[in-house]
Amino acid sequence: MIEIKDLSKSFEDLAALKNVNIKVNKGSVYGLVGSNGAGKTTLLKTMVGVYQGDQGTCCIEGQEVFENVEIKAKIIFIPDALYFFSTYSVRDMAKFYSNIYPSWNQQRFNKLKEAFGIDINKKINRLSKGMQRQVAFWLALSTMPEYLILDEPLDGLDPVMRQKVKNLIIQDVAEREMTVLISSHNLRELEDLCDTIGILHQGTLVLEKELDDLKSDVHKIQVAFKEDVPEQILQDAQILYEEIRGSVKLFIIRGNKEELTKQFNKHNPMILDILPLTLEEIFIYEMGGIGYAIENIII
Repeated sequence: MIEIKDLSKSFEDLAALKNVNIKVNKGSVYGLVGSNGAGKTTLLKTMVGVYQGDQGTCCIEGQEVFENVEIKAKIIFIPDALYFFSTYSVRDMAKFYSNIYPSWNQQRFNKLKEAFGIDINKKINRLSKGMQRQVAFWLALSTMPEYLILDEPLDGLDPVMRQKVKNLIIQDVAEREMTVLISSHNLRELEDLCDTIGILHQGTLVLEKELDDLKSDVHKIQVAFKEDVPEQILQDAQILYEEIRGSVKLFIIRGNKEELTKQFNKHNPMILDILPLTLEEIFIYEMGGIGYAIENIII
């Protein structure tokens, strides 16, 4: 289990993280999203022991990660900007990983060669960006990590390879209870993978929920009445966004679907549609609710 308590981290006069609290249970896939400059990469680098927090704790299995070789041996971190030794081939890098990680599995490395289809004698820095990303996953999954931390992990991969990598991650979560934390701006992909979502904004965790609960708690409602929308509905509802489209009003509302349906039906609407929201839409409206405004949204 990953547990972060009251974690803060500053760089000179910039407060990158402010009292962040996160818990990632064993075998779960946690998606971290947020605005640009929210502190996501700083959080991940602190989580894997690249940075040391200024205050608070960052623990895995109850132990502080920073300068903890035993715990770091269980973690693989794939950053947004990949780095490989300039002259190393895939084979050379695999040998390096096998010397660093006690859990290295040569049999799995050989088996994954079929999935990725890259010549192990190729120098990695001469490969395309997408192929380098494939090598990063090939090496990472061959170490059989207990904790996989990913920063914009699927950037540069073609659609077929994206699906292949997602399937490999899901397989390890299901079979070995690998714990995964993913930071990404591609919310559609997080929707496929994650069971829990955390939203980070300006160094603060502003929302953390299981994905199913998050999606069942926010709704898009299209409604039309013979007259204006009854004031009682507007007073009682927790409205994140509203828009007029001719005689139809669009609302993004937080609340229980059954209760909202009952509340609107009391006033005999001519039209009432309650539609599901994507994770991307939920993110947009949640961020709008905390002042990260988005105008002229087209849904």
